[in-house]
Amino acid sequence: MKRKIRVLVVDDDSLVRRMIARGLSENDDMEIIGEAENPYEARDKIVELEPDVMTLDVEMPRMSGLEFLRRLMPQYPLATVMLSSHTQEGKRTTLDAMEAGAVDFVSKPRGDQDDIHDMFRELAEKIRVAFQANLDEKLRARKARAQQLKKAAPPPRSSVAAPAKSRVKIIALGASTGGTTAIREIVTQLPPWIPGMLIVQHMPAGFTRIFSERLNELSSVEVREAKDGDEIRPGLVLVAPGDFHMRLVRENGKFLARLSASEKVCGHRPSVDVLFESVASLLSKEEAMGVLLTGMGRDGAQGLLKMRERGARTIGQNETTCVVYGMPRVARELGAVEAELPLNNIPDKMVRLLQEEKS
Repeated sequence: MKRKIRVLVVDDDSLVRRMIARGLSENDDMEIIGEAENPYEARDKIVELEPDVMTLDVEMPRMSGLEFLRRLMPQYPLATVMLSSHTQEGKRTTLDAMEAGAVDFVSKPRGDQDDIHDMFRELAEKIRVAFQANLDEKLRARKARAQQLKKAAPPPRSSVAAPAKSRVKIIALGASTGGTTAIREIVTQLPPWIPGMLIVQHMPAGFTRIFSERLNELSSVEVREAKDGDEIRPGLVLVAPGDFHMRLVRENGKFLARLSASEKVCGHRPSVDVLFESVASLLSKEEAMGVLLTGMGRDGAQGLLKMRERGARTIGQNETTCVVYGMPRVARELGAVEAELPLNNIPDKMVRLLQEEKS
């Protein structure tokens, strides 16, 4: 018999703790092994009970969930799913927690019964994903990457020469679980002259704008949340807003981003497949580049295949550096991936492909 996922629930509100414990206990593959009302109690129970996954409240007195995570992860890597508030500050802190090593997050319900049921279903799914994540390996890779950068920092990408005339007109990138950190590592290393770039990251409404603003502060390219009808231009990176599909269209000789709230695809809105398939329908002969990063499931794999069949350059993140090797694995098995690389090698590969000039 397959053993159950052992879950520790950490929240300063006793009612919330009991609600989460009761809701998760309805899943046959999960066991609530303990509850903690603060990080200090959580620390002791982690050592004593050895949970597989921890659910962690973002906002707690004495020590925030973020600060606890930053202290815990270097010493005791533990698959963690954050519970985020709906405040702007709560959303920012949640993104900080993702960068600190949390696998994923869910937003706390607003009180409606349907909303509560949806939250429990989403939380259970993300606990299962977190259980599969090889955190020790990912954290070792992150530390090695940081040390590598300290020893021999590469020249800033902004100094990389722009090609006279690049073949690539559009870059499309998709990610899910673990994608916020992966996208940041890529986008912050790209030069300001890149072709227009469209990004789909599976993320709820409200978080994508904060995520875009943070990327914009760290990058030499302009990054912002997409609006319907935005014109695609060099040096601009558009992130699909939560709960909206983003497609590439061509109108009056210009490439535009079109948003819609049509049915979910592969269980997601925005969907990577929707973006990739729209790019494949408009571009061919190395005019586009598709990049598929870490994530659970198969969203983006079929769309990346269509892009490659049309002549696009396609890149997938390799298993070792993925938090969850799901979407890139399916893409590789379909034959959609031209080059599968460690995350830290992807920005260099992208720049090299962009520097290949038209003959």
